[in-house]
Amino acid sequence: MTTTTPRPAPGAAVHPADRHDRIRVVGARENNLREVSVELPKRRLTVFTGVSGSGKSSLVFATIAAESRRLIDETYPTFLQGFMASLPRPDVDELEGVTTAIVVDQERLGANARSTVGTVTDAHAMLRHLFSRAGDPYVGPPAAFSFNVPTSRASGVMRTEAAGGGTTTKIVREAVYLGGMCPECEGRGTVSDLDLSVIVDESRSLNDGAILVPGYKADGWMVRGFSESGFLDGDKPIKDYTATERHDFLYRDKGKIKALGMNMTYQGLIPKLRESIFSKDPDALQPHVRRFVERAAVFAPCPACEGSRLNDAARSATVHGRNIAEVARMQITDAADWVREVDDPGVAPLVANLARLFDAFVAIGLGYLSLDRPAGTLSGGEAQRVKMIRHLGSALTDVTYVFDEPTIGLHPHDIARMNTLLEDLRDKGNTVLVVEHKPETIAIADHVVDLGPGAGSDGGTITYEGDVAGLRAADTLTGRHLDDRTRLKDTVREPTGALEIRGARQNNLRAVDVDVPTGVLTVVTGVAGSGKSSLIHGNLAGREGVVVVDQGSIKGSRRSNPATYTGLLDPVRKAFAKANGVKPALFSANSEGACPTCQGNGRIYTELGFMETVETVCEECGGRRFQAAVLEYTLGGKNIADVLDLSVAQAHDFFGTTDAEVPAARTILGHLHDVGLGYLRLGQPLNTLSGGERQRLRLAMRMGDDGGVLVLDEPTTGLHLADVAHLLALLDRLVDAGRTVVVIEHHQAVMAHADRIIDLGPGAGHDGGTVVFEGTPADLVAARATLTGKHLADYVGA
Repeated sequence: MTTTTPRPAPGAAVHPADRHDRIRVVGARENNLREVSVELPKRRLTVFTGVSGSGKSSLVFATIAAESRRLIDETYPTFLQGFMASLPRPDVDELEGVTTAIVVDQERLGANARSTVGTVTDAHAMLRHLFSRAGDPYVGPPAAFSFNVPTSRASGVMRTEAAGGGTTTKIVREAVYLGGMCPECEGRGTVSDLDLSVIVDESRSLNDGAILVPGYKADGWMVRGFSESGFLDGDKPIKDYTATERHDFLYRDKGKIKALGMNMTYQGLIPKLRESIFSKDPDALQPHVRRFVERAAVFAPCPACEGSRLNDAARSATVHGRNIAEVARMQITDAADWVREVDDPGVAPLVANLARLFDAFVAIGLGYLSLDRPAGTLSGGEAQRVKMIRHLGSALTDVTYVFDEPTIGLHPHDIARMNTLLEDLRDKGNTVLVVEHKPETIAIADHVVDLGPGAGSDGGTITYEGDVAGLRAADTLTGRHLDDRTRLKDTVREPTGALEIRGARQNNLRAVDVDVPTGVLTVVTGVAGSGKSSLIHGNLAGREGVVVVDQGSIKGSRRSNPATYTGLLDPVRKAFAKANGVKPALFSANSEGACPTCQGNGRIYTELGFMETVETVCEECGGRRFQAAVLEYTLGGKNIADVLDLSVAQAHDFFGTTDAEVPAARTILGHLHDVGLGYLRLGQPLNTLSGGERQRLRLAMRMGDDGGVLVLDEPTTGLHLADVAHLLALLDRLVDAGRTVVVIEHHQAVMAHADRIIDLGPGAGHDGGTVVFEGTPADLVAARATLTGKHLADYVGA
């Protein structure tokens, strides 16, 4: 129910404080915004709509939320501000009525190997206190149950100064500082066995490249540290080393030596690699290093702690028949039942808080998770919902909550629950701003701001502002497509074969046997946590001819952009070089054409040690990345910086003109346009792309491949209603060209368009893990036997 501000009695004076009921934006110009002015009602739910790239995030995140943070930072003392990043003021003429903004975005949670769902939500901290106070037998303080704290011992003599210059001496034989970390795996829960043949080529010498680890070049300083250490002969093949030399090379303990003309620390190769590479979360590594780790290391649960990360002492204490490791492994719905059975009055407040926290997980659709789930394995949508949990029971009111597509990754069954949570935040007196494409969430808005009409340079203006009923009647892209419904196909393709999956048991799968049909479009669906990703990624990925295109982050430097990632820049540089009679290297910001001041970055990055890095636009090149002399060379009237500033759609037209015809570039740009990325700028940094944009960028690179099996993971993420039809047409073209397309998806339009559906469930976590339906969409709708079937039937009006 929508809340209303009490109105004063007729004739009564309005209190001045009650007049500030709007967030007023005047002349916003961030990114592609074109002098946008808008007034947003406070303590209401406002949804921002529009095609991808229309300016929604620029208005909400880069303008309103950014200014809120900047103003809050200015309230700190000048001394503290000196240790904080200096945030620029958003490019806006006027911004009034801004309240404290809490941004809940889709950024993945840190891929720290020791970060879990329990640690990022404080659930594990409360559990540690619970077991410290109520555990039987008593083990120690809360730190004794932390897998991030090792048990430490110290011994010696303690001297304390006393008045008059005297000292008091206390003999301390041994002091023990208890921690819960498993000493074998150091709290990571996994250990790795290394394949030495992947790390070292024993037929070569160090100077000939015996070390096969990325970054260990034969003439590099890391290898010279071994060859010039005095322990080893750099020209001697490794296979000819004596036992002592082999030990010094591979396993010698860390110690100081004199080498390379300086004092340095020497350490054997294997312990050095374990510290520098193999101790890190593989997802946090660059792609080429991750591939090396996957070849060289086999990760398995630690035998000492059985993957629990905790030492024996921490696992010995129990509360109501469970130790802390067992509770952390439980599905959160089960943990909620367990904690309510704890009846110790001494820990009643802890039990009540834990129960509320577990209920919040369930309410937000994450009850299928466990507290020991590594945080880096959560999807963008799951990560955003985990961040929401800490705000659900907050006593804060009159703040602005900013959400970035909170329904991503949610089954239609769960979207209604998410809508209720957004309404609850609003009803507590908060302003809720939501960037969203799903019509189910747009429908609950008190106020709608539609941006467009197109993307990139064709967007950046407000095309509609008002209520949902007005949006439906408005002649805007969103208004015209708000009530779109994709009907079931009259005929479906017949499979040409099948990919067999037998006895699948990954995660919550229960010995699943299923045949994934080939030669057709198959949609794998089910509620969040039902086992879709486990089934497909765990059993199809890695097979010959199977290409998986997911939403994982694209690793790259600050210089990476769509032009470099797709290989588009290669033919473009050659075309510029040919037109001007110079070398192609001049048109690379990573080579000879780079601005000497910023080294082709376009920005100056000032590293401030433990503080946040400060980023400023390069004054010499003005952020254009190239030397001034290079920008004098043109192709079709544009220099290389102008080209990189074009959108994909603009560049596709540009490279088709007579003066700037580059067929190879047009082919790549055509693929990018086909996957709905026509609005992206060629020089846009990759780290600014959303998960859905990253997936579609990868898909564009696979468009030219022949045959094979293509697996897509929620490709509608971040797509506007109008763009879903283009995606469906693209999927049809891929299948008609001989591809087998398997899509993990919740969007009903994609389900309705499928040739076959595999539905998992019936619930999430241990309530899922089985195939509840296989067949055509028409049969699924006719049966109405599953949650998916019921929602799809409602969607197509059956």
